[in-house]
Amino acid sequence: MSSGRGGAGGADGFTAQRAALADVVAIPVTPFDARGGFDTAAYRALVRRLLDGGIRTLTPCGNTGEFYALTPEERRAETELTVAEAGGGERVVAGVGHEVPAAVSAARHAREAGAAMVMVHQPAHPYVSERGWVDYHRAIAEAVPELGVVPYVRNPHLSGSALAELGAACPNVIGVKYAVPDVARFAAVAREAGLDRFVWVAGLAELYAPAYAACGATGFTSGLVNVAPRLSAEMQSALRAGDFGAAMKVWERVRAFEELRAARQSAHNVSVVKAALSVLGLCRAQVRPPSAPLPGSEHAAVARIVEDWGLDCHTPAEEDRA
Repeated sequence: MSSGRGGAGGADGFTAQRAALADVVAIPVTPFDARGGFDTAAYRALVRRLLDGGIRTLTPCGNTGEFYALTPEERRAETELTVAEAGGGERVVAGVGHEVPAAVSAARHAREAGAAMVMVHQPAHPYVSERGWVDYHRAIAEAVPELGVVPYVRNPHLSGSALAELGAACPNVIGVKYAVPDVARFAAVAREAGLDRFVWVAGLAELYAPAYAACGATGFTSGLVNVAPRLSAEMQSALRAGDFGAAMKVWERVRAFEELRAARQSAHNVSVVKAALSVLGLCRAQVRPPSAPLPGSEHAAVARIVEDWGLDCHTPAEEDRA
């Protein structure tokens, strides 16, 4: 792999998609209205804010978007709105998942909506074998050969050889979102699977992005980007230039925020982001079960962080915290 942080080669015809993954991959939140429904106007405004902030790659229906708490109709609407607001889906990576027929249906819908890629969520099943993992992703990838496919890996036991097998069978599996908090494991898996075969995306956001970049990741996903697009873009720019000192300065600025999200096995991962957005007046802080709103003390801590970042704040109405 070259010392620069561009994506892997594009001989498979997915050059543009690979380049999109080798970047900040934003996971937009799903805002809810006063009745708890999908607030489409607020969602479009949040996506527009990301685009205006220089963020180009978007994953509607990601975990920061509360994928598992959305209805199929809401997930379809979110994908369509993202493509429309972005002016096309060349850099849209729609989240799909659940059982194979549902994932295939969602992937085909994403294709019809104009998205160029899909990210396949970790299988929601208590018993996942490595053979079954490969078969699951192969069934989805083969159903949409025109789309770039990105498995979302959270299983620390998945081997690089399984990813290599999937890649050999499905040329359109072009990237891997790796979200195991073990840098040495990532380095080994990436090399066993093929460091240049896939675009490796650090799936644990800014807190892990510099370490994973040092081991071969060329992009990273972000939920924080909803709040402060400039900070995420600054980190990616520094990593792309190989300036780890500059990247770590951004890391220091976002550390407290990201540690709040990661605490208690990420219990308030989305809640922290939505609390920050509510402080900024951009959407309600409401999340859906099994997530829960932040306790008041942590909401206040988020407000202090946002103020420290120099973002315009207002005191949210009490109902915005629910």
